Amino acid sequence: MITTEVADDVLRDLVRSRGGDDAEMLVVAPAAEISRLDWLTNAEDDARAEATSLAAKTAEATPTEDVEAQVGDSDPLLAIEDALRTFAADEILVVTRPDDQASWLEEGSGAEARERFNLPITRVTVAEDGSLAAPGG
Repeated sequence: MITTEVADDVLRDLVRSRGGDDAEMLVVAPAAEISRLDWLTNAEDDARAEATSLAAKTAEATPTEDVEAQVGDSDPLLAIEDALRTFAADEILVVTRPDDQASWLEEGSGAEARERFNLPITRVTVAEDGSLAAPGG
């Protein structure tokens, strides 16, 4: 889970360095923690509940008051694409677990996002213990 104090501090620092404490943000947590069978049968309730909690906790960790949290599609790239239809982002911050710990839907999503979206993208990886890899542009 990426809601540890270490991850929260990194998120706050990244937001402050990009837009300050008054940045407008949309936090989208994809319902990606889902098995292939559940995905194929559209049994996404547990994944959506977990994503709802994660989105709310992440939004609470941001330094800005102008933040909205929502659950996105189970495919992280579709979740980003859907969000960009209603939110005019200046930058995308992708927070994931390292690829070797990622769910099957998350694997490689940071690199694929860079190829698909014409916005600056920063990827931060957070391990289960809260340790972080350096942000990548």
